[in-house]
Amino acid sequence: MKCNICKAEALVKLRAHNAAFCRDCFLQFFSRQVAKGIEKEHLCTREDRILVAVSGGKDSLSLLYELIHQGYDATGLFIDLGIPVSSQAARRTVEDFCAKHGLRLIVKELVEDGLDIPTVKEAIRRPVCSVCGKLKRHYFNRIAMEEGFTVLATGHNLDDEVARLFSNTLRWDLSYLASDGPLLPAHGRFVRKIKPLWRLTEFETANYAFLTEIEPHIAPCPYSPGASFTTLKGVLQRLEYAMPGRKLDFYQGFIHRGRKGFEHLAQEGGDPLHDCPECGYPTSGEDLCGVCRIRHQVAAFREAQCSAS
Repeated sequence: MKCNICKAEALVKLRAHNAAFCRDCFLQFFSRQVAKGIEKEHLCTREDRILVAVSGGKDSLSLLYELIHQGYDATGLFIDLGIPVSSQAARRTVEDFCAKHGLRLIVKELVEDGLDIPTVKEAIRRPVCSVCGKLKRHYFNRIAMEEGFTVLATGHNLDDEVARLFSNTLRWDLSYLASDGPLLPAHGRFVRKIKPLWRLTEFETANYAFLTEIEPHIAPCPYSPGASFTTLKGVLQRLEYAMPGRKLDFYQGFIHRGRKGFEHLAQEGGDPLHDCPECGYPTSGEDLCGVCRIRHQVAAFREAQCSAS
């Protein structure tokens, strides 16, 4: 198998693009896809200060590495969830990676605020994955705002985005369908959020990480087995195997044609935002934001434990 570009021995074959690449040509292809995704959707400029949420996985580390490679002003942010073994290993991976490449990194430990995931899981009687996601989104936005960043970037790839779109379509979630896409503009105390890897599959980011010698944290979260996204990704992967390129066509079609049909419906049924009286960040709830409510529930749980003992 020969590289389509330079005719050297190919290392990566991409059925969706009907192409095969050697190492150097694949890395150029990857960079072009990131640049094209940023340019087509006007995600950011080189004047922006970009905060990249890094988990230790291949996608977020690849994103931070590639943005720096392309000349963007990017800094990593790691949220230490306090999960025994898992969080420690992921944090070590991120810190070693940033030290090796001389990259800036901010670390936020949720245990400082009494919101580490083991504590929250014990106090909250609901699926921990949704609570974890809510906490991470809150701190991503809060730290970006407080530290003066103009953009928050996440490493969501095409597989992530298509699975989310599919899930929201199955539930006809109008609010999410109206805002789904690689760009969520800044609004009030919400910083602009972008997903520069939206044109690249998980397979492609895995190859990028391997060929650039990025060593990601690969152990799954101990709380994640049974997550619905795993099932949806499997369904979509079988579709992609039978019809190469359909995932990108589906996602691009939604962004450019489908999403507009949901915008006015979501606006009509959407809840107005107000500032949380405790933390000051926007919420659609009647009073406290979701994170402050979690904080109160954890405090009440601890008080009950103390009383019982």
